[in-house]
Amino acid sequence: MTIRTLAAACGAALLAQFAVSPTAVFAAEAPGHWVAAWATALQPIPQRAELPPLYRAPEVAGRTVRQIVYPTLSGKTVRIHLSNVYGKTPLVIEELRIARSAGGAAAASDGSRVTFGGRGAVSIAPGGELDSDPIAFDIAEGAPYVISAFMGPEQRVVAWHRVSNQVNYVSSPGNHTADAAAAAFRSRFTQYVWVTGLSVEAAAPSAAVAAIGDSITDGMRSSLNQNRRWPDALARRLAGSGAQSTAIVNLGISGNRLLSDSPCYGDALVSRFDRDVLRRPGVKAVILLIGINDINFAAMPARSGLDCDFPHTSVTAADLIAGYQRVIAAARRDGVKVFGATLTPASLSPERENIRLAVNQWIRTSHAFDGVVDFDAALRDRVQPERLQRAFDSGDHIHPSDAGYAAMAGAVPMEAVVSAVRK
Repeated sequence: MTIRTLAAACGAALLAQFAVSPTAVFAAEAPGHWVAAWATALQPIPQRAELPPLYRAPEVAGRTVRQIVYPTLSGKTVRIHLSNVYGKTPLVIEELRIARSAGGAAAASDGSRVTFGGRGAVSIAPGGELDSDPIAFDIAEGAPYVISAFMGPEQRVVAWHRVSNQVNYVSSPGNHTADAAAAAFRSRFTQYVWVTGLSVEAAAPSAAVAAIGDSITDGMRSSLNQNRRWPDALARRLAGSGAQSTAIVNLGISGNRLLSDSPCYGDALVSRFDRDVLRRPGVKAVILLIGINDINFAAMPARSGLDCDFPHTSVTAADLIAGYQRVIAAARRDGVKVFGATLTPASLSPERENIRLAVNQWIRTSHAFDGVVDFDAALRDRVQPERLQRAFDSGDHIHPSDAGYAAMAGAVPMEAVVSAVRK
């Protein structure tokens, strides 16, 4: 046995002494009023021998992964949430640190060490999730932070949030979690991995609004590294209004559907809603924008090899409405308010456009939701309402431009949303 192999085996044995089971979390051990200040949702990576470049994960074993996050709520005590929900082997992190970002891969300092049950290393069993210990660390809403994780010697990436619209970094081999300089972080990737939440201890009135949906909530085609998604713009609008005790967390997944799982685009929203929204600390309201992919994917051609649009399920307006009602019922069981968002124009064929219009009519008039966000009215062209306004079109006739995302944030009835989270 080589020295390196022996060291890895000893490290694995040590980690096994405090491995975390799939159901174990430390949240219950941290009294106080905790509120999600930043979050993302994971999706499994297709496990195939030949994957397109877009689905090839970076090499992270024995390296340091540095991710950039922008919390939307201030606090002086923080917890980091880790997820191995799609893992087939333990998630091993040998050291985790958080620091203020100094731009790019650089940190403003060596930051603060994050612990788990008092220890600096952790092994999370397949399917497991957990919160770190509370860490005394100042968080300022809207500012960037680097979360650096030194990964175990056998670690692989099997799940991610694929469209981060944020450049993150992987180092050369070794533990570079305390490096302030960016020199060791030579590789870039535009996904989030393992770190799925950051929460802060806040005063009791503070709460979070979860934005959940597909690529239009995820911010597809918005400007890289600029935080121009509509939830980002809404967070800035809230902060500018003085509602600084309300966080916005983005749980959109590009390609996601309300009713169908996908090999690439994650679990159906009706399935992931409990984990991705209702288990987040301090979430009191949800803005739900989902359904355009359910309508559209039935018409997508089947592909040999990796078919991300599978299954090509046909849906009716009634099918989508039944799915919305399931989400509403789940939220209300937890005392969470749900704002239904109308589906935005997507230049659909007449048959599919009729489904979109019927769904939007129900969202506006059924009173099934606690409130309505009329994104369709904010973005549609006045002459051709099945199309996006030209100024709000990123160019693919489905995803908004930065200006379109800003218009969406402006369409949110802010007083109603803030009132909902305060009740």
